[in-house]
This record gives sequence, structure tokens and C-alpha cells, in this order.
Amino acid sequence: MKSFARLDRLPPYVFATVNELKMKERRAGKDIIDLGMGNPDLATPEHIVEKLVEAARKAQNHRYSASMGITKLRKAISSWYRRRFDVDIDPDNEAIVTIGVKEGLSHLVLVTIRPGDVIFTPTPTYPIHPYSAIISGGDVRGIPMGPGQDFFENLVAATRQTWPKPKVLIICFPHNPTTEVVDLAFFEKIVDFAREHDILVVHDFAYADLVFDGYKAPSFMQAKGAKEVGVEFFSLSKSYSMAGWRVGFCVGNREVVGALRRIKSYLDYGIFQPIQIASIIALSGEDEADDKSNLTEPQPCVQEIVETYRSRRDTLITGLDRAGWKIEPPKATMFVWARIPEQYLPMGSVEFSKYMIREAQVAVSPGRGFGEYGDEFVRFALIENQMRINQAVRGIRKIL
Repeated sequence: MKSFARLDRLPPYVFATVNELKMKERRAGKDIIDLGMGNPDLATPEHIVEKLVEAARKAQNHRYSASMGITKLRKAISSWYRRRFDVDIDPDNEAIVTIGVKEGLSHLVLVTIRPGDVIFTPTPTYPIHPYSAIISGGDVRGIPMGPGQDFFENLVAATRQTWPKPKVLIICFPHNPTTEVVDLAFFEKIVDFAREHDILVVHDFAYADLVFDGYKAPSFMQAKGAKEVGVEFFSLSKSYSMAGWRVGFCVGNREVVGALRRIKSYLDYGIFQPIQIASIIALSGEDEADDKSNLTEPQPCVQEIVETYRSRRDTLITGLDRAGWKIEPPKATMFVWARIPEQYLPMGSVEFSKYMIREAQVAVSPGRGFGEYGDEFVRFALIENQMRINQAVRGIRKIL
């Protein structure tokens, strides 16, 4: 009972040491402004909540649901892709509802690889991307990403040098944590690359709507031939501020979606049905005072959420710039990826993050927690209001 083989392959959780210090300082009475974990603080739009309450009052919705998601929700997913990206998704064979993206992606990796298979992920990246493969017995190779890196060139070079050949490529654009963005031409190159090397592509599209300054994030499914080589995950957590509701979905290659459907049929009975019903309203825009013909753009409630993050981004970037910490404004996501100021670089991201808590009373995520190539950076999450962000900037100015 003392040895758990799969857990033995997982490294210590880097964020835990920072969170521990944050809680210690708070217990000591210090007001720590938490810009660390990407946990949205904004309320879910009211019309979605009202639909949940209405559906939850109906006894027939209290029974087991379907592990692949109810039919009407899968149809809403299909309609959302058609409106937003002009992509046709078969709701019966090319779409499946997941209990958030983490659950769906983890189970997809579990069912698609065997122990020893090679999986490519960016580094740094969102931890579940490499760890889902590690838990499943895979061999993870990190492809450098971020400022000054050409991810596609790095991907090509890594493929030449890797044996056995990679089986899966997990990517995420707009990217967490680096906030890197791409255009449709990039995805078309990825499709050609995957076809040439017989690699399954898994794209995490969690930040599809959180875009700024005129940038629009393309869907991987828009690339010609994308369904032949891969799938795409989307989450309602960020766009609709439904993080705790745990709703996501996977679309694309029908064989891959079918494999995920089969393993999920053994593992769960699906999401609580009232949540799925409310998610239909979220995706379709019903019960909102918006123009139903203009849903090629995000609904007004989503645009309001995006505008809030943009304002917070501008407040943080402007404040840090005045304090002498210059950062390029991200075009997407709810994060700011900041290179550690030169005088503190030797500390590394974990020690610098701890220093920020002690001296500036601001919590951020150490870049090391997202992979070794992130150790010169920290990630700010835009999860506090502008007044608190200004307070955080004042604390940071003291240490700069």
C-alpha cells in the first residue's frame, strides 16, 4: 500500500510550495492579492443560472444522464461550430460532452496511447497536457515555446531526433501560460505535419473567446483536413465564467471521438442534466437580448467578460510598465506571462514567486510549474478587480 506506480512518475507539485506560503502569510494576517491560480472570479451570466435553477426543479432531470452528453447539447455544440467557424460537426459521431477539458483530455490520452508511446507537448504548458500522458504511461517530450521560439520549427526538429516516433501532439492556442497565438495557416501546417508523420493532434481551445485588440482565434477544425488527423476540446469555463460547472466538449475525428465515448461509458454517467440544459442556453444565446442572426461573434455576455479581462490586462500592464517592469500585452487568454526582472532572474521562478508573496504581498504562478523552459517567467492571472490589481502594482513597485 506504500507504492503507487503511476503516482511515482509524477513530480512534486511546484505550485504547492507557493500556495503553502500564501496561506501561511494570510493566516498571519497579511492581505495577499492572489493573481496565481487561473480561477475566474466573474459570475456566470444570469440567464444561464436561471436555466439551471429551472431545470434543477424538474424531477426527471435528477436521474443518470448520458456519458456522451444529451442530444440537444451535442446539437448546440454542432450549431456553435457552424455559426462561429463555418465548420460542420456531426453531433452524433463527431461531438462528445466532457466533464471539463481536463477530464476529457486525460481519458482521451488514456485510451489512445500505450506505455512507452511518445507524446509531444509544448514546454512550458498547462500541466495536464504532459501529465495526462505520464499518468497513462507515455513518454513525454517537451517542445520549447514562448518568446524567441519558433514552435513549429522546434516541432520539426524534435520529430527528426525522436525514436520511437511520436504518437500524439497536444497543443493549445491561445496558449496557457505563454499567451502565444497563431493564425489558420499555422494549423494548416500542423495538419500537413500530422498527416506526414501519422500523429494524432489534440487541440485545447479553452481560450477561444478571450481575445483582444482585434485578434480572432481560429479553430483547429477550420484547417483543411483537420478532422482526418485530430480533435479539438473547448471549455465553457472561461468564455461563460462557468469554471465550477465542469462542462467541456470534444469534436473532430469520429474514430477518436468514438474511442473517448467508449471509455467514458465505463467511467461516468455524464454531467448533472440541469447543467447540460443550461449549457445549451449558453452556447445558443437563447434568453439573451441579443440578435440571434449575429452569433458569428461571441454573445453580449461573453463580450462583457472579455472586456473585463481586457481592462484588467491594461491596468496590470500599464502599472507594471510605470514601475519599470515592461511586458508585452497579450493578445489573448486571461493571463500575463512576464519575464522575471533582470535583477531577480538568478532566483528562478519559484523563489521569486515566494519573494513576491513575502515582500510585495502578491501571489503569482511560478513559470517552472509549467515546465523547465518557464523558469525565467511568472504568470499573472487576471482574477482580481482593477482596484486590487492597482494595489498589487503598488506592492510590486516597492520591490522593484
